[in-house]
Amino acid sequence: MLRRLHKDQPASFEFTPANLAWAKGQISKYPEGRQASAVIPLLWRAQEQHGWLTRPAIEHVADMLGMAYIRALEVATFYFMFQLQPVGSVAHIQICGTTSCMICGAEELIAVCQELISKAPHALSADGKFSWEEVECMGACANAPMAQIGKDYYEDLTAGKLRDLIGRFSKGEVPVPGPQNGRYAAEPLTGLTSLKEFESGRKQYNASAQLAVDIRDTVKRIDGTEVPLTTPWLGVPVATKAKAAVKEAAGAVAAKAAEGVAKAEKAVKAKVAEVAAKVVAKAEAGKQPKALKAPKKGKADDLKTLEGIGPALEKLLNDLGIFHFDQIAVWGEAEIAWIDGNLKGFKGRASRDRWVAQARLIGEVGVEEFLTRAKTNNY
Repeated sequence: MLRRLHKDQPASFEFTPANLAWAKGQISKYPEGRQASAVIPLLWRAQEQHGWLTRPAIEHVADMLGMAYIRALEVATFYFMFQLQPVGSVAHIQICGTTSCMICGAEELIAVCQELISKAPHALSADGKFSWEEVECMGACANAPMAQIGKDYYEDLTAGKLRDLIGRFSKGEVPVPGPQNGRYAAEPLTGLTSLKEFESGRKQYNASAQLAVDIRDTVKRIDGTEVPLTTPWLGVPVATKAKAAVKEAAGAVAAKAAEGVAKAEKAVKAKVAEVAAKVVAKAEAGKQPKALKAPKKGKADDLKTLEGIGPALEKLLNDLGIFHFDQIAVWGEAEIAWIDGNLKGFKGRASRDRWVAQARLIGEVGVEEFLTRAKTNNY
């Protein structure tokens, strides 16, 4: 299926303060220079904020991650979880049409959507509140037929039950997700036939539905305030890790462990200082490339043509006085070392992505031939 951006696009996009804080937390999961790994969660949060994924949102995420726009667009158009056109303001309904659901009545659910929302999928209802589509298996085959409404599964549906759900959503109600025929989860409707010892202690709803109800994260769009923002990967003290390691390795008593923690902290600090010194030494050992005050004849080359350079990196290079391919093409090891050590947030990118080899090839064969060869990484 060919997926294109919608013809009507908003002028701009920016994350709300809460969503921006969340996005930065996601980026911090990944090593320096690998921020692009956060593209899927950031695109998803952008879609949640706006309702559907717009071109300004895709480009905004790309800028945050130092990616070329086309790379972020490739992700957005590949995954069907991203909606590239306006969806219902209340809910987008996804009907599973794969084997189990089809056998159990998915076609009747689709008929309800065609009657109450629109004849064609991906089209808004008359009041703009709903849209729908048929999707492939969503992994709830034991509870067929089912639909994902917003972010939640509504299972064991009939045409009448789906009709009732759409009516309740339209009135502003939020029906509890999960099985709609009285089942707790995916056990037989008459109750458990095995593992009955696990009957006690369960909550009102199954785990997925209960969590959605508890944090009120149901059909409404995520706004970043549902749960506290946590980034445990940034906040685990070195001492905690060292203390656990000492106890596990030696079985020492608390007093001995404290002594081991102090030694571990000292060793970690020494290692951090050593690594930092190597980075600084590498940058200092290099030679700053020759810079220009402005582009030649007032027009800079499109440095984003080079694999690995996105809008953010191009701006950093321009700020350093690098505007043209022929400037990069003459760099030697010393200049590359300096660039690798001084591109804040993107250290090591010049050598890793072979900017000099790419720039030299452009000088030899021109941009058009370079782009042809770049498709096969032949440079």
